[in-house]
Amino acid sequence: MASTGSTNNRVTAQDAAYWYVPVIRAVPAAALACVVTFAGGKYTPEFGLIAFGGFAVLAGLVSIILNLRGLDRGVDRTVFLLQAIVSVLAGAGALVGVNAGLPLFLGVVGGWGVVSGALEVYAGFRSRGKRATSRDWIFIGALTVLLGIVALVIPPDYVQHYVAPSGPRILNTAVMVVGSLGVYGAIVTVYLVIAGLSLKWSAASPARNGATT
Repeated sequence: MASTGSTNNRVTAQDAAYWYVPVIRAVPAAALACVVTFAGGKYTPEFGLIAFGGFAVLAGLVSIILNLRGLDRGVDRTVFLLQAIVSVLAGAGALVGVNAGLPLFLGVVGGWGVVSGALEVYAGFRSRGKRATSRDWIFIGALTVLLGIVALVIPPDYVQHYVAPSGPRILNTAVMVVGSLGVYGAIVTVYLVIAGLSLKWSAASPARNGATT
């Protein structure tokens, strides 16, 4: 998360003004985590496409608005706008092809995760030493890439039967990837909220300290 422990990652006025962006970015992720959590374990490819599609479209649209307002013209804003467009297109594709089944679900989540995550990681490494938010971008980007890799490497025909306290259950590829989406949403939500509030509070602390000296 945003750090104030070194001069290379100190919270600048630009970073402090950016604090609301990660907090609002957490909203679509929180919605994704809630939808998956309260689905009752009915994790089908169709459900996954709807859950992911809604999340990606909402996240992309929110990102377009936030980064047009929160980032100055330049490479970083271009990268995040490109990432947002990728999200909107991936989400729209998932919603339009909701009946296409498991191949589309794995392909769209995997492709989105790798491309979207790589763009954010690139923005983070490019901003190291310049912005306190760089560490957050790297973490979220890497987590997104990991989600994409999970969706791409799990065998589509994986099936395992087991007995739970509530009765017989099936663990298959759709269940694992939809479950991974829920975990991803929960981690992103918590991380982004704390990161955004840390930017705000870190900027406020020097001001308070200066006022008391």
